[in-house]
Amino acid sequence: MFAVYAESFSSDDPLSGLVVGDRPAPEAPDGWATVTVKAASLNHHDLWSLRGVGLRQEALPMILGCDAAGVDEDGNEVVVHGVIGDPRWTGDEADDPGRSLLSERHQGTFADLVVVPRRNLVPKPASLSFEEAACLPTAWLTAYRMLFVQGACQPGETVLVQGAGGGVATALITLGRAAGLTVLATSRDESKRQRALELGAHEVFESGARLPVKVDAVMETVGKATWTHSIRSLRPGGRIVISGTTSGPDVSDAGLTHVFFKQLSVIGSTMGTRAELDRLVRFLDATGTRPLVDRTLPMDQARDGFAAMAGGDVFGKIVFTR
Repeated sequence: MFAVYAESFSSDDPLSGLVVGDRPAPEAPDGWATVTVKAASLNHHDLWSLRGVGLRQEALPMILGCDAAGVDEDGNEVVVHGVIGDPRWTGDEADDPGRSLLSERHQGTFADLVVVPRRNLVPKPASLSFEEAACLPTAWLTAYRMLFVQGACQPGETVLVQGAGGGVATALITLGRAAGLTVLATSRDESKRQRALELGAHEVFESGARLPVKVDAVMETVGKATWTHSIRSLRPGGRIVISGTTSGPDVSDAGLTHVFFKQLSVIGSTMGTRAELDRLVRFLDATGTRPLVDRTLPMDQARDGFAAMAGGDVFGKIVFTR
């Protein structure tokens, strides 16, 4: 079958290990389903995999891709939940120590077919296109959990989204606005600030700028470059939810004095559960809220999408179609 896969790693030239070609078709074990992929979206996770982060040498060649929407063997239109957990685990799926993402231990979604546990399938409503639905399982699910599960944000609260432009950040802005939050956003790039306003942010600011108000919560995916600003932007008793560190994890000043004196909460957040993905899909179906798609490419042009992400030339999600 057709597939886009990692054949080797390179931290300096990650695209050198990317292959667009053929791989053996998968066989579904008992309890698993085979999905014909109609659309799949690109994540930074895929680019990091080509650098050898989170993917073992012995797992190569590995079909990349965590997200997909398609059709199962019974003809049902479905969204694929990309977190593969231990079937014996009974708690929050995001706490399962044995969990992995598609394309880490199990072949990913950038292919004609992908196999996943049947419990990982979420019905796709007719109101969502395959391209829109394919944006949801990683970036949008991460944003949903950050805002409404870990962050416990309520309508009327004010939220700061750092680093407008990436898939998670655009999802945070869109979902926050749809849920009745006052959304502030930052970016170093003027054009990205303007697009954040168009997307639903109430106000936008340069990265590090002093805000006119203290916020109830900060949604943090940038890390080192914005951490001090995030801590100082919170009201007493506020909370910061962090799900990534795209600018690096090492912070020279963690702002611990602010944390204890202002009684701030620092909350980690990772992906989300199958039930949360189902609620996210229903939320979009009910409200008409839709993911922002930066561009749609045929899967055989996947290299162009990877190059755009590596160059930072993205606002929203890059989607591959079959």
